[in-house]
Amino acid sequence: MQARMTHPVFLVPAALKGLAAYAQAAEGLGVPSTTLELVHLRASQINGCSVCVELHGTALKKEGESDERLFAVAAWRDAPYFTDAERAALELAEHVTRVADRGDPVPDAVWAEAARHYDEQGLSALLIAITSVNVWNRLNAATRQVAGAWAP
Repeated sequence: MQARMTHPVFLVPAALKGLAAYAQAAEGLGVPSTTLELVHLRASQINGCSVCVELHGTALKKEGESDERLFAVAAWRDAPYFTDAERAALELAEHVTRVADRGDPVPDAVWAEAARHYDEQGLSALLIAITSVNVWNRLNAATRQVAGAWAP
């Protein structure tokens, strides 16, 4: 496998700086870093971004996540390993990632469940995290970036 081109953020440093700042804005707003990584991983799975699946899976492993939780992220609805708050975040991540799949991209019930667990700052953090990883997924997919290519 070979990437189609150098990653755009390395060709346009202002994009790297802006995307990094945007992603970091989600931190420290009341959502556990593990939850933010879980939504990054789930959106990346949906988008088929092998670079981000590897990156966020590795980050979760470094944070001490169990293999059971990592392996079950794609099937979170049927796995007993997630809290209600994490489930709400994962569902929101799926809906925001798949906005074109339905007439009402984020139904009121999905929003209400997320709002039951997160205040407006937390919801903002989740939305920023989800949309940020979606940008990275799309850049990586379009340019066919290769998982592991950056590792020694």
